[in-house]
Amino acid sequence: MSTSKSSNKAARTAERKRLRNRLVRRSVKTYLVKARSSADAGEESAHQKTTQAISSIDKAVSKGIIHRNKGARLKSRLIKKLNKK
Repeated sequence: MSTSKSSNKAARTAERKRLRNRLVRRSVKTYLVKARSSADAGEESAHQKTTQAISSIDKAVSKGIIHRNKGARLKSRLIKKLNKK
């Protein structure tokens, strides 16, 4: 453990951010899985789930949790899968 007060505070802040980022990344993955599975099954709710997944990706990108190119790639693949059916 570090000895200075500022480095201790930075470590505490980094841990809070890490936990928050992990939560957001996990929720994005959950939305992606739901959207992909409903698109594969050809469900009526596939469009709505895809919209929800894209919204969560956009929020994560705007917060800087995932890179903008990765967000664009995920959205592109999701739309491609939705339009395939």
